Amino acid sequence: MSKTLRTIATAICALFLLPLSAQEKGDTVYTFRFVSDRDMFYVPYSGNDTELVRLEECIGNHRTDILDGKLPLYVDGYSTAGQDEAENLAMSRVRSNRVKSELIVRQKLTEECFITKNHSGSGDYVTVRIVIPAGKDEAEEARLAAERAEQERAAAEQAKQQQLEQQKQEQERIAREKEQARLAAEQAKADSLAAEQAKAEAERLSAVKAGDADSYTLSLRANLLRWATLTPDLGIEWRISPSVGIMVNGSWTSWTWNDNARRYALWEVMPEVRWYLGEKKAWYVGAMFKAGQFNYKFSGTGRQGDLLGGGITGGYQLRLNKALALDFTLGLGYLNADTERYDVIDGVRVRSGNGTKHWIGPINAGVTLVWKLF
Repeated sequence: MSKTLRTIATAICALFLLPLSAQEKGDTVYTFRFVSDRDMFYVPYSGNDTELVRLEECIGNHRTDILDGKLPLYVDGYSTAGQDEAENLAMSRVRSNRVKSELIVRQKLTEECFITKNHSGSGDYVTVRIVIPAGKDEAEEARLAAERAEQERAAAEQAKQQQLEQQKQEQERIAREKEQARLAAEQAKADSLAAEQAKAEAERLSAVKAGDADSYTLSLRANLLRWATLTPDLGIEWRISPSVGIMVNGSWTSWTWNDNARRYALWEVMPEVRWYLGEKKAWYVGAMFKAGQFNYKFSGTGRQGDLLGGGITGGYQLRLNKALALDFTLGLGYLNADTERYDVIDGVRVRSGNGTKHWIGPINAGVTLVWKLF
């Protein structure tokens, strides 16, 4: 049996059972309706407010006996909202407590004033029954029972209408969700197609750019200007990305002539970081550091010492073929040289003075042959 039919059958049964219980001499029953799948006690719902007023009037007439325990309130909770008996009993217990809490707050009663039982099935309501002492007006009891029967009939009809309206709304909701799902699927398909097209276009452009860009991972370098001055120069560069390279160049030479009366000796180490620019990655800027020692003696007085400095570099790398390129570079910055002058007397170097020189301007230049290993 569906939930809707079960609710309607429950309401019809209540129409027949409640008048019979109301006709039992001395019994007064008050019924409070609950939404089928809720445990909250809504006072304005389905005539609950009217029943609550009647019940409060009765409690007011018998407050002393109720508080003294002579006239207990019998509370019975019912539920059909659960999936099994345990869930129904749990829901019934919560609903009974909701009604009792309302009476405790409104009428200043205590938990000892109630005798509670909870049931699975039969409906979604809570009844409060008071066994009125013998001698009360039975005509009034019958009138109240008739009123309750009419209220129950109206409540059953209202519940039926509400169920039909809920079914209609549920069907409309399902139809809307299906339409939204269809539109979402179409939109997702269109978005996926557009994304695939965009990805393909991006890969095509990337391939075109990659074909134009001069990109490599590791290369060996030789500064031809240094070699022209009889100063061997070698370096290595590691491109950690197409746009960033880390490079180290080193130079070393040692020449003497005229029976050691003349000398030209030098070593330098120059690390550098470069940023390659543009789509072809041909232009670049960088930052470099230079350190080394020198010993020059081209006349009677020689000079030797340490040099230290650094600055910025810039240049252009001309691609010759897949494996070779020419690197034109110029460095500007600061250079410090601590110099010691000396004379050679009888083959012995004799110090004749020292000094420090500071230089700001070009500190490096090169036309470098680049061999791209991979």
